[in-house]
Amino acid sequence: EVQLVESGGGLVQPGGSLRLSCAASGFTFSNYAMSWVRQAPGKGLEWVSTIFIGGITTSYADSVKGRFTISRDNAKNTLYLQMNLLKPEDTAVYYCAKYGTSPRSQGTQVTVSS
Repeated sequence: EVQLVESGGGLVQPGGSLRLSCAASGFTFSNYAMSWVRQAPGKGLEWVSTIFIGGITTSYADSVKGRFTISRDNAKNTLYLQMNLLKPEDTAVYYCAKYGTSPRSQGTQVTVSS
């Protein structure tokens, strides 16, 4: 059974940083491109970033480019999202998912507020 468990969210002030993690199990993690998506209150899902199989090629939404960094540790079956210079508009539930699929996990809440 595929399981993706996000962690690392919380309340942070504008300009702060958080590092999200996503622990994967039930599939061969290293064989899949992985993405982070988010859902802000009252809005639909928004793609944030993707990292491809080798871990070298990455892609970011314009709204987070230069502030967020996606990475993966295939030995630990874990996906990461380093978020710096956080803004109130980054407030959302963050999900990890296999590239091209909709999230099915619980996500982790990120709230950026003073």
